[in-house]
Amino acid sequence: MKLRLRILLIALVLCAPFSSSSKPKDPFLGIAPEDDKYYRASDVIRCKDGSGKFNKAQLNDDFCDCADGTDEPGTSACPGGRFFCGNAGHSPVYLFSSRVNDGICDCCDGTDEYDGQVKCPNTCWEAGKVARDRLKKKIATYQEGVKLRKQEIEQAKVAIEKDEAELSKLKKEESILKGIVKQLKDHKEQIEKAEEKERLQREKEEMQKKGSEEKANEAKDKADEDVANRNEAGKHLDVEGNAGENNHDKIENLEGSPADQDEDVLDNDDETSDSPGSEESLHNKVEEKAKEAKEEPIVKSETDVKVGNKDSSDEIINKIWVKGDIRDVVSDLDILQIDK
Repeated sequence: MKLRLRILLIALVLCAPFSSSSKPKDPFLGIAPEDDKYYRASDVIRCKDGSGKFNKAQLNDDFCDCADGTDEPGTSACPGGRFFCGNAGHSPVYLFSSRVNDGICDCCDGTDEYDGQVKCPNTCWEAGKVARDRLKKKIATYQEGVKLRKQEIEQAKVAIEKDEAELSKLKKEESILKGIVKQLKDHKEQIEKAEEKERLQREKEEMQKKGSEEKANEAKDKADEDVANRNEAGKHLDVEGNAGENNHDKIENLEGSPADQDEDVLDNDDETSDSPGSEESLHNKVEEKAKEAKEEPIVKSETDVKVGNKDSSDEIINKIWVKGDIRDVVSDLDILQIDK
């Protein structure tokens, strides 16, 4: 049993180098399209990590010359290498180089199993159908978007042209309206100036008219006052003249009265008088007071009324004829003389 195990292990060890030592028919197998120029540009190729150089004969020779696996992109010789699956019709992918020729189909196009031990069918077209359908929908959407974008651009151009025409029209109208506004402002200023001038002139005329009216009123008031003063003075003169004439007439009547009237008065006064001499002296005293009143002007108050409780000269004379009381008349004349 142990012998069989040893034989199996030896066989596996011997088979492994044999299987890994197979070279790809295409020396550029496993190289990505973007790196193709890097490998074809020169016969001597530099390792990408700068650790060394190799020639095209050493490319994919199943011997690791660069530490980063730059020289073995299509084999599993270098542990850090990467294998590129083109997968035409589907999405391309990168594989670790350890999966190359491992008996498992990792690339849908089967390029990772080129040693022929395993036949890998190309399933990229079927696998990429879903992706292609999705891509077709995306392309259709994009095309529809492009179409709509073109329509929007055309509509925007038309709208822009229309707006520009409208803007140009509005600018012209604006310039016209500005001119009209300026004219209206100037006209308004002229009207305001004229109104202000008219107002000032009207105020000036009103002030002059008012001043003239005040002067006329003052002159009229003064004239009325002068007339009133003259009338008042005339009235006073008339009153004084009339009073003097009345007093004069009354005194003359008193002096020229018949003797029998005096006798009657004296007879009526017999009860109050004791002797004829006293009556005669009283009569003489009345005549003297009457003469003094005639010689001096009679002064009356403005209201022609009694001063206090004293009687005027006219009233005193009236008492002579009405009452016949000579003694009262004499006393009143004395009081009037004192007041004068």
